[in-house]
Amino acid sequence: MNIVHYSDIDGKHFEGDSVQGITGRVLIGEDDGAPNFVMRLFEVEPGGYSPQHSHDWEHEIFIHQGEGAVFFEGKSYPVRAGSAIFVPPNKEHQIRNTGDGTLTFLCLIPAGPPEL
Repeated sequence: MNIVHYSDIDGKHFEGDSVQGITGRVLIGEDDGAPNFVMRLFEVEPGGYSPQHSHDWEHEIFIHQGEGAVFFEGKSYPVRAGSAIFVPPNKEHQIRNTGDGTLTFLCLIPAGPPEL
């Protein structure tokens, strides 16, 4: 068993042409001995967004704080704290912060792909 506060985990900040204002942390992953899943936490600054992308694995997302939008297959869907999102494999998607505060979400993926 391992218990850690998320703020004690170093974050990786992402900035570039396709991604803005995101910090990610691996809360539970391979280093913790988790053989099947990876739990990650992302914080998106106001106006920030993830890249539009797709990949071979599914993931599950839970919006913990803030307001945003999920771009999925050409449409934008509003989300807010408490929203749960399932993204199937090989579907283009993106998350944007549309609010005034930080958008915080948990993202679960299977073990194997890059953790961050």
